[in-house]
Amino acid sequence: MTHSVRTLSVRRVRGVDRLAGPLLVLHRVPDVALGEEVIVRGRDGSPRHGQVLELDAETVVVQVYEGTSALDLESTAVELTGGPFRLGVSTEMLGRVLDGRGRPIDGGAPIVPLSSADVNGQAINPTARANPDDFIETGISAIDLLNSLVRGQKLPIFTGAGLPADEVAARIATGARVLGEERFVTVFAAMGITRRVADFFREAFASSGSLDRVTLFLNLADDPAVERLLTPRCALTLAEHLAFDLGMQTLVVMTDVTAYGEALRELSTAREEVPGRRGYPGYLYTDLATLFERAGRIHGRPGSLTILPIVTMPDDDITHPIPDLTGYITEGQIVLSRELHGRGIFPPIDALPCLSRLMNAGIGEGRTRPEHRAVADQLYALYARGRELRRLVTVIGEAALSLAEQRVLAFADAFEARFIGQGAARRTLDESFAVAWQLLGEMPRDELTRIPSDVLDRHLPAAAPEASTGPIRVAEPAR
Repeated sequence: MTHSVRTLSVRRVRGVDRLAGPLLVLHRVPDVALGEEVIVRGRDGSPRHGQVLELDAETVVVQVYEGTSALDLESTAVELTGGPFRLGVSTEMLGRVLDGRGRPIDGGAPIVPLSSADVNGQAINPTARANPDDFIETGISAIDLLNSLVRGQKLPIFTGAGLPADEVAARIATGARVLGEERFVTVFAAMGITRRVADFFREAFASSGSLDRVTLFLNLADDPAVERLLTPRCALTLAEHLAFDLGMQTLVVMTDVTAYGEALRELSTAREEVPGRRGYPGYLYTDLATLFERAGRIHGRPGSLTILPIVTMPDDDITHPIPDLTGYITEGQIVLSRELHGRGIFPPIDALPCLSRLMNAGIGEGRTRPEHRAVADQLYALYARGRELRRLVTVIGEAALSLAEQRVLAFADAFEARFIGQGAARRTLDESFAVAWQLLGEMPRDELTRIPSDVLDRHLPAAAPEASTGPIRVAEPAR
């Protein structure tokens, strides 16, 4: 039998009914709230943290972040704090490495919070939302010129096992900036990663010289899986403080959302819920939406919150529930290619299936260049034709192609090697345009049907390239 004792706002319950993995079940006591923070103590008195996950007429189900191992039914005490889990937030968290619950693990001084906030956040009133706009320069040509990221957007990166998604994520986290805006910061939420990958991110941020504007939340593979459900919420809570309270342009990079989904499935199994697709809970879509929909801008506030989730597709299957539902919630996708990676091209971004639904809002009048959309469309058109010709060549051979078709086929190779394959270099948007115009300038003018003639006259040499019959030069991919 459980009994409760009220001391100020904290109620203590001695003894529990059942322990199951990360879950603890006890008899319901009055005035318990869903999502309420709890502190669980075993025989040794050391605290474990959790929250109320489920309520019914008779019982309370508590999710314990550190798990329930070494606890027993009789001696376990549960303290109900009377409020939700809150995170102390401050600009002192910039430049720091924190665990999945926001506690410093870098050996630095304790963080003095400026305020505390509910990690579950608050929904932005739709009438208060401002349209996402203003171009974010990531330093990666295949994103900046072809699939532009804008302030307030949520744009995932779909990857596969063994592909360099971590390197791409680190490159974006350290190199992204809003043109003309100095107050740009990155909050990085790493979920279920190995210590080797954690060390990679620490070194990448330190060596880039941008560590003072990056906060790193680390949930390691050997940390409690259930803590992964809290890690992105803590990261987003800090990001909301920086963006909406302090007016900063904030980018949140989450890796890996698939590890988050696996933790959610593990918890659902422990709760003995009826599984949905592939064993994932039926509320997977809703749960992911509570994370991604925290991105945006608010009328009258200068800051913005942009989310870039990294999603590993099991077996490279883009129809898997996690990437599939992520694609429904977010505004486009960046897809990494195993073929390009195998050929040594970095970043191995497969341009054709990529999409940024808010690109036009970010490259509009006065934001980047007037010809941005036209150049992107022309590159896409030529590259798509080149990819189709590659498949045709496997059937009829390259010798059967016309000279014009051979030039388009060569363009596709040059586009991958020289435009997508930028290697370790960070390119400004102007540099990305320079490479694009160099490639387009090697094609006959009558092939450039997506770009107005006056724009071609301004950017291409006066000598008409249609007289050239030589092949396009294809350089080695940058490394």
